[in-house]
Amino acid sequence: MLYYFGTVLLIFLFVMNEKEQYIALISEIIKKQSVILGPEIAILKARSVMGLMVDNDGKVTGVGDNPKATLQNLVDQYVELSGLIVKNALGSIFAKYPELNINK
Repeated sequence: MLYYFGTVLLIFLFVMNEKEQYIALISEIIKKQSVILGPEIAILKARSVMGLMVDNDGKVTGVGDNPKATLQNLVDQYVELSGLIVKNALGSIFAKYPELNINK
């Protein structure tokens, strides 16, 4: 974010914490799966994952105490439906979050 105060420029760098990164990543996955599977099925499958909270629009509102396990369980749910198509579709999303060291 950039803030101007008179002639002084203050730059604030916003860095997402790990849990926020998982929420963003999982939200992207659900959004992508909504296109592939349809929103009703994508959200229904996401809601079946223990610890994962998703609103009616597919927005993630909680990832539980172990977001990495929540992510893995979500991917497993989608892979169970669509197999390798899901894994291939998610590769580009995982690449956006290298700090999370996700095993694909």
